[in-house]
Amino acid sequence: MEGAPALENTAEANGLGAEDASPSRILDIGYAFWRSKALLSAVELDVFTIIAEGPQRLDSLVGRVGIHERGARDFFDALVALGLLYRDEKDRYGNSADCDRYLDRRKPSYLGELLTHLNVRHYQNWGSLTRALRTGAPQSKELGLGSYRALYDDRPTQEIFLNGMTAGSLLAAQALAKEFPWRDYRTIIDIGTAQGCLPVEIVYVHPHLTGGGFDLPAIEPTFMSYIRKHGLSDRLQFYPGNFFSDPLPEADVHVMGRILHNWDLPTKTMLLANAHQALPVGGALIVYDPLIDDGRRVQAHALLSSLNMLIETAGGFEYTAAQCREWMRHVGFRDIRTQPLDDVHTAVIGIKAARE
Repeated sequence: MEGAPALENTAEANGLGAEDASPSRILDIGYAFWRSKALLSAVELDVFTIIAEGPQRLDSLVGRVGIHERGARDFFDALVALGLLYRDEKDRYGNSADCDRYLDRRKPSYLGELLTHLNVRHYQNWGSLTRALRTGAPQSKELGLGSYRALYDDRPTQEIFLNGMTAGSLLAAQALAKEFPWRDYRTIIDIGTAQGCLPVEIVYVHPHLTGGGFDLPAIEPTFMSYIRKHGLSDRLQFYPGNFFSDPLPEADVHVMGRILHNWDLPTKTMLLANAHQALPVGGALIVYDPLIDDGRRVQAHALLSSLNMLIETAGGFEYTAAQCREWMRHVGFRDIRTQPLDDVHTAVIGIKAARE
């Protein structure tokens, strides 16, 4: 069309001439699932827990891990090349520092259950991304085509899911225990608590706090077992209910961690309004999810997480901090601020003000 500006060449617009362009980034992303699956299989095989006992030679590992010798050397050496293991001058394999800390299941910092969750559910579900993009319809039978009740009815599926939720919340919960002014509050309720990782991590650090977790009744035995395991039965209790039909328990602080992103916008605002109603004046709501950056250019993980919501849920999506602040203002929260938590999650915190 006459007078319309010419479209910029994509490479030039990014400061790179076409003659200088390399396929390396494209190929790196394209092959990324090879690296991912090597890690996920290593966790599934308990490689890092076994090696945490001390550096081990190939023949020992083959037997203890339970794999065939044909692919064993290539598998363990691939983990070395990926920086997940090291191999010393005696050809013994050992864990890298981060794998020793986070992938040894005997340590309280273990995150392997999150990777198991990704391996068992997400890895397969993401094979349906193209279909989800074409149809706009969820592809997951547990969440998108069913409900959390359906997910919890199957015991093995429930266990994988809840363990994954605990591992996925651990670092954010530990950060919240440090970054939020808990000295100003006495009680906390975690909405959609799963096993109760978040309230455990917070009240463990702050002995004056009491409270518990709110979730579907089917979760109660798992929650109480987790609470007893951590010696907190006298300070935390389970509140059974459905946040679509039941009022939320009263507390000074409500937390909705990895909850809002599961639902469409009307449900998001309904949940925020329900929390506002249940909180006292001066009470706080903490929301955290993998928030998209406001410019929608930087946080690739959050944008990909939003695509995961497309695959797994009927209406869920990730959102920006600016969007969340606006939703919270709309239902009555004030003094709203954001707080980075870990490499993945950011919190948005609002205070219930006196009626204006």
